[in-house]
Amino acid sequence: MMAVIMIQGTASDVGKSVLVAGLCRIFSQDGYATAPFKSQNMALNSGITPDGKEMGRAQIFQAEAAGIAPDVRMNPILLKPRSDSQSQVVLMGEVVTDMNARRYHQYKPQLREKIRQVFQSLSADHDIIVLEGAGSPAEINLRDRDIVNMGMAEIANSPVILVADIDRGGVFAALYGTIALLLEHEKPRVQGIIINKFRGDLALLQPGLEQIEALTGVPVLGVMPWLELEFEEEDSLALVGKYQGRQPQVLDVVVVKLPYVSNFTDFNALAAQPDVRVRYLRDGDALQTADLVILPGSKNTLHDLQWLRDTRLSDALQDYHQAGGKIIGICGGYQMLGQFLYDGVESEQGAMAGLGLLNVSTRFERQKTTTVSCGEIQPGLPGGWDQHCGQDIRGYEVHMGQTVRGPGVQAFCQLKSRNGQPQHDSLDGAVSVDGSVLGTYLHGLFDNTVFTRQLLDSLRQQKGIAPYDGPVVDYQQFKQQQFDQLAAEMRRHIDIQRIYQIMRQYQEADQ
Repeated sequence: MMAVIMIQGTASDVGKSVLVAGLCRIFSQDGYATAPFKSQNMALNSGITPDGKEMGRAQIFQAEAAGIAPDVRMNPILLKPRSDSQSQVVLMGEVVTDMNARRYHQYKPQLREKIRQVFQSLSADHDIIVLEGAGSPAEINLRDRDIVNMGMAEIANSPVILVADIDRGGVFAALYGTIALLLEHEKPRVQGIIINKFRGDLALLQPGLEQIEALTGVPVLGVMPWLELEFEEEDSLALVGKYQGRQPQVLDVVVVKLPYVSNFTDFNALAAQPDVRVRYLRDGDALQTADLVILPGSKNTLHDLQWLRDTRLSDALQDYHQAGGKIIGICGGYQMLGQFLYDGVESEQGAMAGLGLLNVSTRFERQKTTTVSCGEIQPGLPGGWDQHCGQDIRGYEVHMGQTVRGPGVQAFCQLKSRNGQPQHDSLDGAVSVDGSVLGTYLHGLFDNTVFTRQLLDSLRQQKGIAPYDGPVVDYQQFKQQQFDQLAAEMRRHIDIQRIYQIMRQYQEADQ
């Protein structure tokens, strides 16, 4: 009989996704076939399953923690905001439509049975399912049609552990208020509390732990300390101050923090390198001292392109380029670097001039490309890119535009397969005549260890610094080490045996 446990939070960004990953790792280490599940995910970070389906990055990295391949059943509904009021709805890995919040709220009851079926299908293949909620279960204005917090706990008949972030303050009020606002029949599902991101003397916190247990009747299962671990963030809220406390390194990489930045997990592999500091910035002056500037993906490319102009960051990018700086554009960033963008999908605008740093043009289409792509970097590229000639490269594509190269630019790589299907005439990306600007649709570019290390060493050499001679950081191995460290810390600070006991009690009651 399959067992379940659900992690819900008092708010967004309290650490639910990371704790779910940690539990997936622990249960997997203990010999159980484990999978994550989040019925509805609102995020601009998405990835692609081996069969070409789109799902949230958080569930992909949770699957990695469990030691299994990502499966779209782990995240049947993905909402990708395109504006303050509109989101693209991705159902079972494929785009359905765009909806505003009110229309989607009315649509949710139709999704409930689909979610039940998908959850039962995933459950049949695993021993334990670790569910994740979204935001807070105390969003009482949405409770009548909830399919992701207590509504999902009811579908799965799952006990709930409530997580609160003490670092943001007000932790006891958040816990007490959340439980108080639950419906009476929901409160017994909350079987434990975890306080996350604690810094300080635990003895000073103890009286508060005893009082919150007395007030709520819910035991505190553990207090997780603040951990300096690197995991894929689900929400762009996490980018506020991300990496800002780090000491300057040999290389300074600046990622332009677009309003609708997507797939910013692309740059975690860079941040893991010991000689690199990654900064997410909107400061044009800071660009001028960077060794590399990255224009990332966007869920609303034309809006973010206009924002670059309104903030004069477009001028700063031009100045940086004129001074000989190196620029890489990923997906939407690649499109923005071109000459023109022709729309009809993202907005009512017919066309918009790009930044003009690459002689390419993009036309948006309603058909979304979602592929896991493998290729080989082209020979004869200018500007030092020739050192990568013939290298195998792997990534994934998530885009709704097709880009055409004009005279004077060369394709970045020859794609050899997409979703496992051989490709014979597919090219990706573009490199400018002088090699200073590269654009590509390949997310996960920097996860390719050899490519990344050679790129960074070429940047060092441009500064007159010798290549890095320390141990090579393989990002896939680095992530596995991080998962193991997370699991060890959770075993140290959380009563894992009590969690097993809670799951068994619900499992026995369900029989």
